[in-house]
Amino acid sequence: MTDARPIVIGLTGSIGMGKSTTAQMFKSAGIPVWDADSTVHHLYTRDADAIQAIGDICPAATVDGTVDREVLKAWIKETPNAFKQIEQIVHPLVAQDRQRFLAQSEAPIVVLDVPLLFETGLAQDVDVIVVVSAPYSVQRARVLARPNMTEAQFDAIVAKQVPDAEKRARADFVIETTSLEVAEAGVQKILATLRAAPTTEKPRA
Repeated sequence: MTDARPIVIGLTGSIGMGKSTTAQMFKSAGIPVWDADSTVHHLYTRDADAIQAIGDICPAATVDGTVDREVLKAWIKETPNAFKQIEQIVHPLVAQDRQRFLAQSEAPIVVLDVPLLFETGLAQDVDVIVVVSAPYSVQRARVLARPNMTEAQFDAIVAKQVPDAEKRARADFVIETTSLEVAEAGVQKILATLRAAPTTEKPRA
């Protein structure tokens, strides 16, 4: 492993903005990507300590040795302080996995794919913030096309997230995801800019 610290990109965006597709574009370009959602999924399905800890506070949520996320969501809605209890279990384990990824990476550039980058305060721990964005009408159409998604659910999710306009204002780079071609061009432009920038300087668009 080299001594040089990689440039850490924080990739984020509101629901339906195309973040997962954009993250895959970084992967296809050879950039290691750590995925917060995948890490949580791993904890809920394969991490015995996490599953046991969640089972201790919500026994009904553990089924066949895994966490049933739908049962857990229902319990969180009905139980005061439930979300904080889950955070106290999950957040430290997610942070450990993220730090392990960063420590083991030998790449000059890495991506942290974090849906709630601003909401969790992780934005201050990355070198470069990349926000994926699309017009509200496109976002809404994408999300409502998902199975079992309702307008009320969509509105509730958006209400809990930092507004897109604020994310764009706080970003070092914004990737428009109106088409695959536009998003891919955005990824390539960012990588070219980062590779050309002095390591002591924080690159910006």
